Amino acid sequence: MENGDSIQSPSPFRKIVTVAAIAAGIQFGWALQLSLLTPYVQTLGVPHTWAAFIWLCGPISGLLVQPIVGYNSDRCTSRFGRRRPFIAAGATSVSIAVFLIGFAKDIGHHAGDSLEKSTKPRAVAIFVVGFWILDVANNMLQGPCRALLADLSANDHKKMRSANGWFSFFMAVGNVLGYAAGSYSHLYKIFPFTRTKACDVYCANLKSCFTIDIMILLLVTVTAITTVKEDPLIKQVQEEETKAPAPFVGEIVTAFKTLKKPMWILLLVTCLNWIAWFPFLLFDTDWMGTEVYGGKVKGNAHEVKMYGDGVRAGALGLMINSIVLGLTSLALEPVGRLIGGVKNLWGIVNFILCACLASTVLITKIAEAWRQHNGPDLVHPPPNIKGSALAVFGLLGIPLAVTFSIPFALASIYCSNAGGGQGLSLGVLNMSIVIPQMFVSVVSGPLDAAFGGGNLPAFVLGSIAAAVSALLAMCSLPNPPKQVSLSPGMAGGH
Repeated sequence: MENGDSIQSPSPFRKIVTVAAIAAGIQFGWALQLSLLTPYVQTLGVPHTWAAFIWLCGPISGLLVQPIVGYNSDRCTSRFGRRRPFIAAGATSVSIAVFLIGFAKDIGHHAGDSLEKSTKPRAVAIFVVGFWILDVANNMLQGPCRALLADLSANDHKKMRSANGWFSFFMAVGNVLGYAAGSYSHLYKIFPFTRTKACDVYCANLKSCFTIDIMILLLVTVTAITTVKEDPLIKQVQEEETKAPAPFVGEIVTAFKTLKKPMWILLLVTCLNWIAWFPFLLFDTDWMGTEVYGGKVKGNAHEVKMYGDGVRAGALGLMINSIVLGLTSLALEPVGRLIGGVKNLWGIVNFILCACLASTVLITKIAEAWRQHNGPDLVHPPPNIKGSALAVFGLLGIPLAVTFSIPFALASIYCSNAGGGQGLSLGVLNMSIVIPQMFVSVVSGPLDAAFGGGNLPAFVLGSIAAAVSALLAMCSLPNPPKQVSLSPGMAGGH
């Protein structure tokens, strides 16, 4: 790097992999959020309809935090570099947040929550605070990681796609670890202090999972920020800011005004893509517990047990999903070339997403018919129903690999061609992710309630959005230009 601004040649492969490995620590916690926190927050007394509103904090923090962090990391003049200070701060904040979430019931009980009452307001307040901090910290951590990968790729488009593919791969690794931990019901025995008077076995398992998350995240983060060095950005930025100081809001407005047509199409496809994804990511394990297994969060002992078994089966499905995600991530580059470019690849996998979300309706109806025919007191759904549901989880790993890598690689490529800052451009892309998440968080609860409860209406909405995004990706999104000027010799060490 020169003045921390750009790298003259791509960094060694091992440095890219080391930074990408931070995704495993990030995604371990995110996997726990997706698989366990929606059921967990309902045990605090928050109804299903309102659970989606708690998830609003993630998109709102992403809308505000990632562009701000991206903007400032592009201009950071710390002696430790542009990205590493934000990565370190993000990892520390994540550790604090997951402690608050995991110990919310204990802290709430010591603050005055009654063990006899189903609603625990103090625990809910502590959980929400921790959840907000967690999402802010995740955005503070993930944006600079991707920007650092783009910096290390040094405007080499193939290296950018490869770096984001590895980031997606390590997200899959984190998912596998997180979902494996979430599906194991005796993890609390490794950390016996987690089971307390206020915290039952399910809660103790959650605390144990988050304890492991802290250890993994700190390990990969410390390894990355101590082995991958950045040169500080000092002289060039200071001169530019002396000439023309630009406020953050002005930079955002300018960024949108100067967007080229390919970037606008990318934002639109990404937006629709996340409208499709977020309902399933939010309610996947709840769907397994409620619609597939026929359980209830609040019911008789049998219904509660069925719900818990379904949630654990959903965690197993998410682990299968992550294995497919990891394998697919490593194959994206050759498969993309084989089928004519990334836009065709993105379109095809979005049709897979559409079909999988639509199939949840069929699986649910078959499971309901089976329970009506055989009686509600049977232990588990038959293997064909459970297998079909798990197959949906597995197939969804294919489009998820594309969602986690290609949009970010394309944003970095378009940004490098336009000469913009990687941090700010990825922050702009993040807006097209968090705004649809906010939309889904607001409408999914009332939409489900309007159709008699359950998760299917939001899944159907997602299926429609996936089909539209697939058509737009294949028909309107251009493939990035080929880099004829970059030779293999530029992949030298740094």
